[in-house]
Amino acid sequence: MKLLIVESPAKAKTISKYLDDKYEVVASVGHIRDLPKSNKKAIDIDGGFIPHYETVKGKEKIINEIKKLASGAEEVVLATDPDREGEAIAWHISEAIGLKKPKRVVFYEITKEAVTEAIKHPRDIDNNLKTAQEARRVLDRLVGYDLSGLIWKKVRYGLSAGRVQSPALRIIMEREREIRSFVPEKFWVLSSKLKSESCDELIFVCEKEPRDENEVNEILEKAKKESWSVVDIKETEVKRAPRAPFITSTLQQSASTRFGFSPSKTMSVAQKLYEQGLITYMRTDSTNLSAVAKKQIEEVVSKKFGKNLFENKVYGRKSKNAQEAHEAIRPSNILKEGAGNTEEQKKLYFLIWQRTVASQMIDAKVLRTKVTANIQSKSIPNFALYGSRVLSPGWLLADPHAKKEDVELPKIQKNEDLELISIDSEGKETLPPPRYSEAGLIKELEKRGIGRPSTYASIIRTLIDRGYVVKEQRALLPTDTGDVVSTFLENNFTEYISDSFTALMENELDDIANGKRNYEKTLKDFYVPFQKEIKSKDKLEKITNLGKADPKLKCPKCQANMIIKLSKSGKFLSCERFPDCTGARTIDGEELAGPKDTGELCPECGKANLIERDGKFGRFIACSRYPKCKFVKEDPETKKKLLTGVKCPVCKDGEMMERRGRFGIFYSCSNYPACKHAIKAKPTGKFCELCNSLMMEGTKTIPERCSVKSCENHNPHKLMK
Repeated sequence: MKLLIVESPAKAKTISKYLDDKYEVVASVGHIRDLPKSNKKAIDIDGGFIPHYETVKGKEKIINEIKKLASGAEEVVLATDPDREGEAIAWHISEAIGLKKPKRVVFYEITKEAVTEAIKHPRDIDNNLKTAQEARRVLDRLVGYDLSGLIWKKVRYGLSAGRVQSPALRIIMEREREIRSFVPEKFWVLSSKLKSESCDELIFVCEKEPRDENEVNEILEKAKKESWSVVDIKETEVKRAPRAPFITSTLQQSASTRFGFSPSKTMSVAQKLYEQGLITYMRTDSTNLSAVAKKQIEEVVSKKFGKNLFENKVYGRKSKNAQEAHEAIRPSNILKEGAGNTEEQKKLYFLIWQRTVASQMIDAKVLRTKVTANIQSKSIPNFALYGSRVLSPGWLLADPHAKKEDVELPKIQKNEDLELISIDSEGKETLPPPRYSEAGLIKELEKRGIGRPSTYASIIRTLIDRGYVVKEQRALLPTDTGDVVSTFLENNFTEYISDSFTALMENELDDIANGKRNYEKTLKDFYVPFQKEIKSKDKLEKITNLGKADPKLKCPKCQANMIIKLSKSGKFLSCERFPDCTGARTIDGEELAGPKDTGELCPECGKANLIERDGKFGRFIACSRYPKCKFVKEDPETKKKLLTGVKCPVCKDGEMMERRGRFGIFYSCSNYPACKHAIKAKPTGKFCELCNSLMMEGTKTIPERCSVKSCENHNPHKLMK
């Protein structure tokens, strides 16, 4: 019997179907060895940055089982994922079970053809790929421990920094500072309602948006005095080319935009599709499609849309070192339009199918029309009306979601007279740049060369888990803690968290994978000057305060001035005489009274009294034994304000009430934790006509939607089409 080892039980199950009884397929269930938590034992720096690995806790049994099977096998084949991480896992398995000459096979899709073909062409473990992953892991550990240790000393205990997470945080903070310093400007939008003999009323918009109210009044006055006519009609035929097949970053961006999936969620769903043999490997920055895939696409396009709509296209690489896999993310069998076990899997699979098929179709042709109108003297800016319609849909047939709504314009002639029905002006203000969404941040990281396909999701997840960033709707908002940490790093480690330095390190790690750079020299060249920089910052004063508070806000206890400090829950104001005086206020100026014993015994543990204390979202009463006892007493008055008056549809007893979590405001049953029903937005009290679930508030364009994401009525605008 031969033994084939993979990292995932689901992957093992799929592969087993394609191999005959000659192979037993087992899974390592991810990494089996890793660096120890203690940095002293983890890396021998003087010995040449040699990592010391330990068995991951709980994996001893799996290793022993694989070792036993391997000892009795006539051949052992390692078939872990086809990237650096997979190569490293293969090497660790080989080392842990003592394989002398392990055979390594790689495939980029789990199909019978791909697996059986890979088995025919085994190779040795790629030491360059393994070393590149090792270098990344060692580098991240060294930077993380040294930087985090310094931040603990100089800012606050428990904070952390990282080689890639810190530049990502800096990018978010730079945008936040732009928003804070933004000064809005007033402008006016002018629109005229005009009518011709041949058509109904049309709304033309002024091409200029005046900043001066006097100019606005002048335009309005002239517009009302003179006659109007069509001064120009311009028609332009443009082509819309299809987008390249998905790579990791573009899949994460599209899934975020269309479905609201976080990058981690997208990768988790894609992983399941891959393990079921439904899509190719999902960590890739290559836009290539195999000849077999293109042949299948041609068959699909010919049958479904017409033979003349297929066009063989080749797309350039986004990344200089596109090497994580040899092909784009695509369905393993493109003839299969739908696949997946869950609603999320089906949605993501169809999105991948649409993009793959559309990428090999002819360009869409769109006719754009601009009608310009003005008064007889032409002494005011032109007013324009825009229209567009698809002349030839091309690839939009395969991906109709990418199609914009047609705006048909009525038949109208140049120089035709127009009658002014009304003209209006609306005062507005310029808006600051928007905060990054998860999709937007991934696009920015990719553009700047920070991170790689396998790391984008974990970068964002780390920033959220560390409490440096919170999600509000879809925007990433830096917290006070994130602000302080980023500012400290920007002031003291400017070079190490810069775009150019981070991107250069990524390229050097890629060069190790390609056998062009030496492991020890690369780490030494980085770490020696970095360690000197760390040691030089030891002399820095601890950041005990973040500046002076508004002089109007005095200490509530002694009336002294106050300073801004950082706690676990964010910024607050502390008396400048602390610790002699413990007076404190919230950052908004409200007094923080400190913990106050209520004299009431905790009803849950019965071992301590309840105390009134201040938290991130205001004052609350909880057990003094927290975190051993997590009882929190809800204030009846506060609870009353948060109740929506909408009955919980699950337990039929509680009411839906507003709550705050790590990702912002949400609504859940007042009987929590007995009833854990929760929805993302405020319930309207109505029920969905399709699934009978609660309806909730939506957006300006979609005022109400179903609270169940898998329900079609969650996106009612699509049902209307």
